[in-house]
Amino acid sequence: MSKAWADNRLTIACKYGFTLIYDEFTRSKPEANNTLLSILQERVLDLPAARNGEDANCYLKVHPKFTAIFTSNPEEYAGTQKAQDALRDRMVTMDLDYFDRTTEIGIIESKSGLEKSEAKKIVDLVRALRKSGQCEFLPTIRAGLMIAKALKINGAKVSADDLIFREIAQDILASATSRLGSKDYYQKSRKLVAELIENYC
Repeated sequence: MSKAWADNRLTIACKYGFTLIYDEFTRSKPEANNTLLSILQERVLDLPAARNGEDANCYLKVHPKFTAIFTSNPEEYAGTQKAQDALRDRMVTMDLDYFDRTTEIGIIESKSGLEKSEAKKIVDLVRALRKSGQCEFLPTIRAGLMIAKALKINGAKVSADDLIFREIAQDILASATSRLGSKDYYQKSRKLVAELIENYC
C-alpha cells in the first residue's frame, strides 16, 4: 500500500483564489475549524507532510483572491456548536432577517405547488405566530414549506374547517417553536396555533 495525497476543496480554493462556501459551519466541532485561523489571519495554509512525501510540514501561501463565506443557524438551534471567538474575530458577521411576505409567498407557492391564495394563508399564519411574542423559538419559512408540502400530499386545504390542515399546522408549528422536553410549551403552542388558524384561515 502507498499513500497518495489529494487536495480537497479548501486547499484548491486557497491555491487558486476561489471562494469557499462553508455551509452551517457551527455544526462542526470548534477544533475542526482550527486550520481556518491561520488561513484567514496569516493567509497561510499548513499542509501535512504526506502531501509531498516530506518529513516536515509544508505550507501553501493563500491566493490573494481567496475568500470564504460561512453560514450558520443561531447558536440555540439543536446540533450547533458555539463558534470560536478567534474565528469570529476574523469574520465580518451579518445577521439575516426573515424574507418579506411577498417572497415567502412566492417560495411556498413554487416549492409546494399550492395555489397562491393558499400559500398566502400559510405565510400569514406563520408570520402571525412569529409576531405573537409567545414563541420559545421563532418559526421560519421552513415550517411553512413543511405545512404546504404535507397538505399537497394529503390533498388537504388551508381552511379552519379542514381537520387535516389543522392537525398538520398545529403539529409542525408547535414542534418548530419549542424544543424536546418542553411539553408544557408544546401544548401552549398548539393552542396558540389553533387560535391563529381561526383568524387567518
